[in-house]
Amino acid sequence: MPADSRTLFTMPPGTPFLERLAATLLDDATLGGRFGASVLADITILLPTRRAVRALGEAFLRAGGGTALILPSIRTLGDVDEDDLVLDPKGMGAHALDLPPAMPPLERQLHLARMIVAGRAEDETRALALAADLGRFLDMGLTEGVDLATLAHLVPDEFADHWQITLEFLKLLTAAWPHALEQMGYMEQAERRNRLIRAQADLWRAHPPVAPVIAAGSTGSIPATADLLKVIAALPNGAVVLPGLDLDLDAESWAVIGEPGTASHPQYGMSKLLRHLDAAREDVALWPGCETTEASPRARLLSEALRPAETTERWRARLAPLKKEASAAIDGLTMIEAAGERDEAGAIALLMRETVETPAKTAALVTPDRKLARRVAMELRRWKIEVDDSGGEPLAQTTSLTFMRLVAAMIAEDFAPVALLACLKHPLAAAGEDPAHFRAHVRTMESIILRGPRPAPGIAGLRMACAAEKQAREESGRITAAFERDLAETHRLLDTVERDVLPMVEAWRDAAPLDALVCTHVETAERLSATATEPGASRLWAREEGEAAADFIRELIDAAPAFGPLDAKSYPRFFDQLAEGRVLRPRWGRHPRLFIWGPLEARLQHADRIILGGLNEGTWPAEAGIDPWLNRPMRAALGLDPPERRIGLAAHDFVESTSAKEAILTRAAKVEGAPTVASRWWLRLASVLTGLGQENTPRAPHWTLWAHDLDKPAAKIDPVRPRPAPPLDARPDGYSVTEIETLIRDPYAIYAKKILKLPVLDDLDADIAAAERGMIVHKALEKFVAAFPEELPDHALRKLLEIGEGVFENAMERPGVAAFWWPRFRRIARWMIEYERGHRPDVTRSFAETLGEIEIDGLRRPVILRGKADRIDLMKDGTLGIADYKTGSVPSKKQVEIGLSPQLPLEAAMAARGGFRDKGLPEARASRLVYLRLTGGETAGEERVIPDPGGDLAEEIFARLVDLLKQYESEATPYLSRPRPKFTGRYGDYDHLARVKEWSASGGEGE
Repeated sequence: MPADSRTLFTMPPGTPFLERLAATLLDDATLGGRFGASVLADITILLPTRRAVRALGEAFLRAGGGTALILPSIRTLGDVDEDDLVLDPKGMGAHALDLPPAMPPLERQLHLARMIVAGRAEDETRALALAADLGRFLDMGLTEGVDLATLAHLVPDEFADHWQITLEFLKLLTAAWPHALEQMGYMEQAERRNRLIRAQADLWRAHPPVAPVIAAGSTGSIPATADLLKVIAALPNGAVVLPGLDLDLDAESWAVIGEPGTASHPQYGMSKLLRHLDAAREDVALWPGCETTEASPRARLLSEALRPAETTERWRARLAPLKKEASAAIDGLTMIEAAGERDEAGAIALLMRETVETPAKTAALVTPDRKLARRVAMELRRWKIEVDDSGGEPLAQTTSLTFMRLVAAMIAEDFAPVALLACLKHPLAAAGEDPAHFRAHVRTMESIILRGPRPAPGIAGLRMACAAEKQAREESGRITAAFERDLAETHRLLDTVERDVLPMVEAWRDAAPLDALVCTHVETAERLSATATEPGASRLWAREEGEAAADFIRELIDAAPAFGPLDAKSYPRFFDQLAEGRVLRPRWGRHPRLFIWGPLEARLQHADRIILGGLNEGTWPAEAGIDPWLNRPMRAALGLDPPERRIGLAAHDFVESTSAKEAILTRAAKVEGAPTVASRWWLRLASVLTGLGQENTPRAPHWTLWAHDLDKPAAKIDPVRPRPAPPLDARPDGYSVTEIETLIRDPYAIYAKKILKLPVLDDLDADIAAAERGMIVHKALEKFVAAFPEELPDHALRKLLEIGEGVFENAMERPGVAAFWWPRFRRIARWMIEYERGHRPDVTRSFAETLGEIEIDGLRRPVILRGKADRIDLMKDGTLGIADYKTGSVPSKKQVEIGLSPQLPLEAAMAARGGFRDKGLPEARASRLVYLRLTGGETAGEERVIPDPGGDLAEEIFARLVDLLKQYESEATPYLSRPRPKFTGRYGDYDHLARVKEWSASGGEGE
């Protein structure tokens, strides 16, 4: 026997754990004579995770220099987040065969969700989330060996009412759930793991194996695992290798760590495990091959920085010895504080890219922040680097599952425009056609019926929208051959889509079994994704991501009977919730020297450059969180660890990674625009460094600057206001009176609309907009005035309301019209009849929606001015009254007088020149210009008169128009964007095309 027969070992923080483990065993498989005459192949090594198992195999190959090796038996021990336990089948014998299988996690979640819905009357989707939390609670209780039957002994009166309700539910569940599992032939996965581990421990205790057994890298956070470690440590040929035990911390501080309230300390887990092993720190030896008998300067620095709060007064005494090795401690340590998360990700990506320049050098980003990890992965793609990200890609965001989710949303939302287009424009959508042609047909449908207010629900509502659009175009004389062709194409598209989705629509009318909903969902998605030459299934489930999605769907179909019926309207959110948390981990195509690891995956791993990212409080460490099932007193009463236990584990991970030879710490001062607080470990480390006179620890701001400069142009380009100046023959030869106002306020809009021929698209799924509300009101009043041009009829209000009902009929299907705008119109109608009764005695005849035009003289080429007056009254004195209906804002008197709102004066000028003669109106002066503001609100209507008794205002505005048009006859006159921003609306239809936000940012709006 060797002089030192200790079986407990540790490796100091910063030691490449698996590399050192492999190198030592290759050098001496007997471990200094402890294992007798053992050879490498005799040894069994137990590690906490599958990733560590793979990494140790690779470490042996590297340490062996490529020579042929018979490796040890390397297996998984079963630690935090380890789902399966693989133990020696020969040793387990009947123990393993007697255990029922573990219930699949998805099936268990659905069973628990059904129980929550039944017991707490929760919404199904909310119940699904609660079931995931409840599953974690059950796992935690089983893992930590807590008898959940003790819930019955907690005193409900001590807690608030909602906790009493929760507690009662938990009592019922924990009493019923084990029996339900037994009836279904399952057992809890955590319980099965515990039994397997304890069975192995019992077997080795009774029959110690002759071959060496080494348990390495476990913190013993699972009690069953800690029991197994205790047995292995007692074996004649056993050894336990602990990761990062702090042998340098003073005895007083070590004693404090074992007390309540210190669970967030990085050594809390180690202290708890040693007590369980009936061992003291002095019983732990350094693993053979570690180069020093004490921790490195960096490790001592971190030990000091994170010492228990109860002994921080020792900092004064410890500063002097620490100062002697401060330079060595910070050699290779860098702290980078970026302005925001984008700069942080850019700096990290640049650091990783720089690593590749050194042959064989490796780098890893260690972070729990998945958003940061994805940002870094995206940044690396600028150099065509696909990084090996242990966190994977969210399965719900892959092409296949995204399409599945969009199909469900389209059906659930009754083919609402946004959901419909999101689904049909997806790359997988084809519905039996060529995908490019199919998307072209979808865009055609969009332009015809989906822009503007939402059509009525369902495919039938879309067909009604087609009919309404055709009728509107027929009434306005806008039917063209191209429109007829597009309409026929849209009808064919609707027939195709209806054919493919009809089974799903019919199946989703009421609640249905979950498995039936999933099956119809899959069948519909496959039909919609089929092309003319390829079945939908081969497209939907293709490639690695499709295979992963198909596995998820199969698992869901198998587990679905556990939940039972589900309201189909809830299915899309339910499906999304189930897909959350699933990840796709690509099997190949990743860079061999760059990695992104979560803190768990980083355990025992090594890279030449370690970057710890996202070091903000609430991110790393994460907040302790609120358990929806147990409050802190309940946890304490049950004997569960406090939530801070996770912070302690995270702190241990932080110390291990920061102890690397080259460690770079990063954080963002702002995240999503909000200031952040640096991680408690960052602050502790910075405080100690300041005390050591090392406050200037390398901050390396150049990395963030370089990352920022990657997208910086070589030369600064000052954005300029666009100044298009087309030739005269390309300029408009006609304007409407409303377009003249646009020409004055925003000439670029005229350029885009009339020269570039770019019409403005209405918003998708818009509420009934002001313009359309105005059109409906205008149409009703037009019909009324046309029906009764001279005298008001008896029961005038009833007549106007009857006309309004006819006009509103097609729009009543739209949500909001019947509820809001019809009541407003009724109020408008009452006000309008009162107005008519006071106004009609002075009127000979009224003309509604009167079209007119004149040719403007005095220009180099003819220019036509067109206008459509909402209403023109032929007054009894021979003059005209011109009225404009406004359902929105009304121009001020000043805006009209200075020519910024010239519509009414220009219509008056047209009337004075006989522009409305073809409609039966005489060439006459307008003595009355009036805006009728019709809102239907508390003040339903209002008359605003623009005084112009002699017609002087009309002539002055017309003369200004002629001068303006003469300016635009010069090819040197550009169509400027917003030349008078003070008198331009906040947002213009063409502002994005004119890049207003770019050139106006420098304050150069005006000219």
